[in-house]
Amino acid sequence: MIKKITGVLTGVILLSYGCYNDKEEILYGITTCDGTNASFSVNVSPIIQSNCAITDCHAAGSINGPGALTSYLQIKNAAVQIKSAVVSRFMPQTGSLSSSQIKSISCWVDAGAPNN
Repeated sequence: MIKKITGVLTGVILLSYGCYNDKEEILYGITTCDGTNASFSVNVSPIIQSNCAITDCHAAGSINGPGALTSYLQIKNAAVQIKSAVVSRFMPQTGSLSSSQIKSISCWVDAGAPNN
């Protein structure tokens, strides 16, 4: 009986701990967008154009992942995928974005990916 109770309690503790560590803010250190530049034309587009919309990645005609990322509409349509890929540091494959660049993209997506 004690083994069963111990097993159940261990499972509950592990499950609770696993859910706690599923929070993006804890995993990636993104806590707030206050004071973050999240302008598409000034911040996000230059990051995407220089790191993603390049040959063999997401240039015109690309079929990789969400496809080409050369226009606002293409980037907006893939915004959630882009955020996930850069926050997890899975992308870009050519290197790593700075924390500031990742935060700009993340905050822009969280703001509804406006064309600003």
